[in-house]
Amino acid sequence: EIPHEWRKHCTYWARLNKKKRVVVDNQYVPDRNEEYLLYQTLIGAWPVDMPDESAYDVLKKRIKDYMLKAVREAKVNTSWINPNTIYEDALMVFIESILHNPSANKFLKDCLPFQKKISHYGMFNSLSQTLLKITCPGVPDFYQGTDLWDYRLVDPDNRGPVDYELRKRMLEDLEKRESETPLTNLATWLTINKDNGMIKLYLIYKALNYRRNHRELFDQGEYISFEVMGQKADNVCVFARRTAHACGLVIAPRFFTYLAQQEDVPFGDGTWNDTYFVIPFDEKDRRYRNIFTGETITTKDYKEATIMYLSEVFLNFPVAFLERID
Repeated sequence: EIPHEWRKHCTYWARLNKKKRVVVDNQYVPDRNEEYLLYQTLIGAWPVDMPDESAYDVLKKRIKDYMLKAVREAKVNTSWINPNTIYEDALMVFIESILHNPSANKFLKDCLPFQKKISHYGMFNSLSQTLLKITCPGVPDFYQGTDLWDYRLVDPDNRGPVDYELRKRMLEDLEKRESETPLTNLATWLTINKDNGMIKLYLIYKALNYRRNHRELFDQGEYISFEVMGQKADNVCVFARRTAHACGLVIAPRFFTYLAQQEDVPFGDGTWNDTYFVIPFDEKDRRYRNIFTGETITTKDYKEATIMYLSEVFLNFPVAFLERID
């Protein structure tokens, strides 16, 4: 979505860290591909908050372990069968040097604000992907621990213990809030406080329970893609799951960097403007309920078509599943 910005940062980081690369057998360590992979990994695996000293040491070790596995499996400069220990040691020295002393580290001072931006949009992308996984044809598969934001890398990093007690407490908190607070207020609060991951847990909790209670709709319901019109038509996926007795609409935004500024959330008229989708099998004044917010949305007639405006759908939550209640 933002390749020019990414290229600019990568070029700057490579220039900043050039003197920290080590020469082994007339070759710079890391090579350009490995350095590029390292920057990608830092962007994807960095936690929401700057870790304390002990947690930061753990993070650095995880990055080192991942990079060692990656370069060995690439079999370019080292391998599992024939490890080049001098090259690998030089790579570890480079990683340590670019992550050293974060409070006065020029590389991290430029990298972390960019990472924060990617993380912000990535969370919204994750919600759309999770909703699609639950509602598209097929069986949704969840890896252990991914019911919150998950920053683990490939094995062995993703084989560590999962804090299930934390997840139980968060789910109990969600159920309590749901019973005491209007769903619209809860949905807005979860979105504003999305960094804690509870919003993803809420989406999974609501959508999977709905799927369990309406099994026929997902086991036997047809899949119908919808046409979207308007200024932001390319920024959303819309489809229906339908049987003779029930209908659910799935609305999942995409390309969030084109939807809202980093400090904003993708809500309402200011984001979606005139964008709408057409429901080919419905008529006007049909009522749908958003399972995440409890809001009721009524279809409208526009140019001899039955439509729904996205500005009404996304008033309080970044994704939507609408069940027909007529």
